[in-house]
Amino acid sequence: MAIDPGLTGTAELTVTTADTAEALGSGDVPVLGTPRVLALAEAATVAALDGRLEAGHTSVGAEVHLKHTAPTPVGAQVVATARLVRAEGRRLVFEVSVTQEGRQVAVGTVERVVVPRERFLSGLRPGE
Repeated sequence: MAIDPGLTGTAELTVTTADTAEALGSGDVPVLGTPRVLALAEAATVAALDGRLEAGHTSVGAEVHLKHTAPTPVGAQVVATARLVRAEGRRLVFEVSVTQEGRQVAVGTVERVVVPRERFLSGLRPGE
């Protein structure tokens, strides 16, 4: 299957106390934590690739640049959108944006690499 620039995907989240900086250990405030913002952005990239990879392949995160620019309270709905901007062989670069009611709360890029699933997993050492 061809993976061409322009693919998009989204992921949504209603912020709970488990998603806060306090709960995640990334701060001491009860707002959406940056680690959860990153996970949501990555979920949007995975959604963009859904059904697009060859059988037996997956994509793994390789590099992230993320600016978390505004706080989001518990109970708010956030939406991450990913758009594939570059596909260079196995390397895929997405622009990502996270918004709350149309207000941008994070922006950045996520790079993923397409790998054969079994070969990737075979590189794990026992107990991992």
